[in-house]
Amino acid sequence: MTDRAREIATRVEAFVRDVVAPYERDPRCGAHGPSDDLVVELRGKARAAGVLTPHILSDGEHLHHREVALVLQASGLSPLGPVAVNVAAPDEGNMYLLGKVASPEQRARFLDPLVSGEARSAFFMTEPASEGGAGSDPSMMQTTARRDGNHWVIDGRKAFITGAEGAKVGIVMAKADEGASMFLVDLPDAYEQGAIRIERVLDTIDSSMPGGHAVVAIEGLRVTADQMLGNPGDGFKLAQIRLAPARLTHCMRWLGSCVRANEIATDYACRRHAFGKPLVDHEGVGFMLAENLIDLKQAELMIDWCAGVLDTGALGTVESSMAKVAVSEALMRIADRCVQVMGGAGVTGDTIVEQVFREIRAFRIYDGPTEVHKWSLAKKVKRDWKAAQEGA
Repeated sequence: MTDRAREIATRVEAFVRDVVAPYERDPRCGAHGPSDDLVVELRGKARAAGVLTPHILSDGEHLHHREVALVLQASGLSPLGPVAVNVAAPDEGNMYLLGKVASPEQRARFLDPLVSGEARSAFFMTEPASEGGAGSDPSMMQTTARRDGNHWVIDGRKAFITGAEGAKVGIVMAKADEGASMFLVDLPDAYEQGAIRIERVLDTIDSSMPGGHAVVAIEGLRVTADQMLGNPGDGFKLAQIRLAPARLTHCMRWLGSCVRANEIATDYACRRHAFGKPLVDHEGVGFMLAENLIDLKQAELMIDWCAGVLDTGALGTVESSMAKVAVSEALMRIADRCVQVMGGAGVTGDTIVEQVFREIRAFRIYDGPTEVHKWSLAKKVKRDWKAAQEGA
């Protein structure tokens, strides 16, 4: 690990613990995430502390993935931390994609406001399951894009669009004649014109992301040709550039949250007495905390391994699937044990343990459910076996 990553992570951790954590009971933290005025306030404090968008350096250089792991874990020590320091989903993944593939003009218009923390973004890919739209299988995409002179016209419906409410930058996936394609959208204009309409914000189990998760209608959305990312039909290829690192950064942030939840559960178990001794001295409790340490370390090492693969320049599709399954399942075990150790206190909002449990439960589905990743890995097992037979 580099000295610069350690130094940045140390500053981020201090900021999240000392400045951000006291906001966790702020009434502006609602069922659909922190309000935009709270986001602005927190980002103002992060900017003043020199920890805003810490994974992108002042010269535009992006930290290596293994360095990012250390910094984003520190940000995740509070559910509000990633939002405060501007490394939250979907913004972090969208910044990464735009930094890789956007033109200079696109970067100035759409990326710079995200890096500065002045704008939020949304990634419009998932579609309503009730209409047979794309979910874990993006090939089922029904949203269409057709050429009209120097413009593209987009129509369709999207679901579970994180942060759509209040976002200024949109990346919309739609199916053109050439195949799936990505388009950059100025959302305030699209909302004002009625070309994108938020039908409702879903009531979901998680509550850490500003704007929540929305169902969105897209009707007659016109974008100029220079707002397309890459070329027509590049959508799935570009999605792969974004998705593997984004899966892993989810793991990084939620690992930080589980580290904090485990700290809270440990403190509770050491202070609370029952049957003549501290809870931690009862094997049923102490062993759960011991198992947490094991799962935390295994999750950390899995993240580091996958980040190392990404740092070679590989897409890391297989490795990120393995990491997403292993880490999300380990973190679920940790969060569940923390609730169990704390008993009644663990299911209240008096600490973040209850929220972390909810967030991790959702994480097991977001960015691909465990079962979809296992299915994909099983297909690789079969492919590798067939290749070995043919080469024998």
